[in-house]
Amino acid sequence: MAAADPASPVPHIPVLLRPLLEAVAPVEGRWLDGTFGAGGYTRGLLEAGADHVTAVDRDPTVFVMAEEWAGAYGERLSMVEGTFGKLDEYDEDLDGVVLDLGVSSMQIDQAERGFSFQKDGPLDMRMGDTGPTAADLCNTASEADLADILYQYGEERASRRIARAIVKARDDAPIETTLQLARIIESQLPRQKPGQAHPATRSFQAIRIAVNDEFGELASGLEAAERALKPGGRLAVVTFHSLEDRVVKRFFQIRGGKEGQGSRHAPPTESDTPRFEVITRKAVGADEEELHQNPRARSARLRVAKRTTAPAGAPDRTKLGLPMLNRGAKH
Repeated sequence: MAAADPASPVPHIPVLLRPLLEAVAPVEGRWLDGTFGAGGYTRGLLEAGADHVTAVDRDPTVFVMAEEWAGAYGERLSMVEGTFGKLDEYDEDLDGVVLDLGVSSMQIDQAERGFSFQKDGPLDMRMGDTGPTAADLCNTASEADLADILYQYGEERASRRIARAIVKARDDAPIETTLQLARIIESQLPRQKPGQAHPATRSFQAIRIAVNDEFGELASGLEAAERALKPGGRLAVVTFHSLEDRVVKRFFQIRGGKEGQGSRHAPPTESDTPRFEVITRKAVGADEEELHQNPRARSARLRVAKRTTAPAGAPDRTKLGLPMLNRGAKH
């Protein structure tokens, strides 16, 4: 099928697009892009031969930004405001699902969204425009819950010290901006050395994950993709940190029937009946050419699996390696 040729370029480079398209080839039929963002994956799928793409995002502003080029694809493109945890409610009998996890560079670049610890803006961090903000979390959560979030979602070793400093600071005045929070975090950690990540990186990641319930969404999205994909349909997931990649890897292992049983003589159980066939034995990273063009791809990992004919089920989430909050922190 001939690809549309919109004049507007993609504003941000989609990470691992080329290896993704190679891994899911041939691209045809109906696809769903659960993390539309700047539209890079959607356009890549359409231009590679997809008959139709349903583009989903919880951020309504991305669809406004796409108006200048989306019309060129006509009825081949549908855009839906929603979360990928409910993707099977937006389309079904799919030939493929693509998920690009985490926050987009487009959102980070917008100081007013509150994701960046290097640009001052309101402490928001919501991927959509509803629900509690990062400021709400930082100003109301208990010290114990804050420490738990920082440790479980950010793997921050100084989580207790940072949580204590946040609570102490908010007693004097509410924490309302990104640089306010970044300075509090920096004050509790060693000075940044050349080549090292910013001291606030892990904490900002953790708070963002909590605000957006990213691990709950990830588990729901993987389960929804299993329900929405038809036999032979491909699920491609791009992750940006080890916690996400661990969950996707475990999901593919368990739903691919590779979890293992107590006895090889025991009959197969519902849980190990393969729902997926893993296509990528190991996570795929960016090659040198892509890293040169897009340094953001350095931490990206791609995993792909193909749906079998077995009916969809519900995996045991306790086996997925999801980070668990010990104190039941609310967000």
